[in-house]
Amino acid sequence: VPYMDYVQNTNSTNNTGAREQNSTTCSLRIPQELFLTLGLISLVENILVVLAIIKNRNLHSPMYYFICCLAVSDMLVSVANVVETIVMLLTEHGLLVVTPEMLRHLDNVIDIMNCSSVVSSLSFLCTIAADRYITIFYALRYHSIMTTQRAVTIIAMVWLTSITASILFIVYHSHTAVIVCLVTFFCITLVFTAVLYMHMFILAHVHSRRIMAIYKSRRQGTSMKGAITLTILLGVFILCWGPFFLHLILILTCPTTPFCTCFFSYFNLFLILIICNSLIDPLIYAYRSQELRKTLKELNSFGVLF
Repeated sequence: VPYMDYVQNTNSTNNTGAREQNSTTCSLRIPQELFLTLGLISLVENILVVLAIIKNRNLHSPMYYFICCLAVSDMLVSVANVVETIVMLLTEHGLLVVTPEMLRHLDNVIDIMNCSSVVSSLSFLCTIAADRYITIFYALRYHSIMTTQRAVTIIAMVWLTSITASILFIVYHSHTAVIVCLVTFFCITLVFTAVLYMHMFILAHVHSRRIMAIYKSRRQGTSMKGAITLTILLGVFILCWGPFFLHLILILTCPTTPFCTCFFSYFNLFLILIICNSLIDPLIYAYRSQELRKTLKELNSFGVLF
């Protein structure tokens, strides 16, 4: 169990769950305080995004419901990181004494939260891409296709699937099939989203003229702005989570070669990137959405940040 390995000061380059420490020459040590600081900042940011979407009725639409769920997915990473780091720091300084059984249960909970986060994040990125696709190419029928009830059903299905899959992944974490499933899911969702975006950006110009001629409105421009926002989110997700999934792939292909062993030793850096993803996402929401940015300023003026 990765977390127990840390507490017991053992080394393992094949861990894929919680944080680990390595003593190889390639090892990169990152202060636990940095994990804690980044985790707290990203947690506050994502809480503000969720509160802003709940507070502003203008943001009560399927796309922002999905974005709200994406923020909750990021919060799972932040909460798991903060809890894990606090326990590590208290254990290191002798302020907390826990039994191996407690550590095992804690590690399982943290791993389930992290796994649920990546599965749900990928699922909601795909869902948002599909929502933007419908908005652009089926604008006249969008409200009949993507109803609030249907959006809520999709959200419930994604969370149920994510949590169930995560529990199964952790229960059978020692099986190679688990890593294969995670990597395959990552690749499939990226291909699906990329195909939708390519189709959107190739044909959007033609459709924009047709829809503008009918609507005489800015709906199409807004839809494309939403598509661009989600493209940025997807790019950031790939950059931040990519090294972690490469780590999983190398575990399957070359677990003992010098290069792979050295690569594994940078696992803590990959975790920092994952936390940075949950920290950067809210900044993208706020920068790309004037309505959300306005609501966040109002929350700030009410002292919610403090």
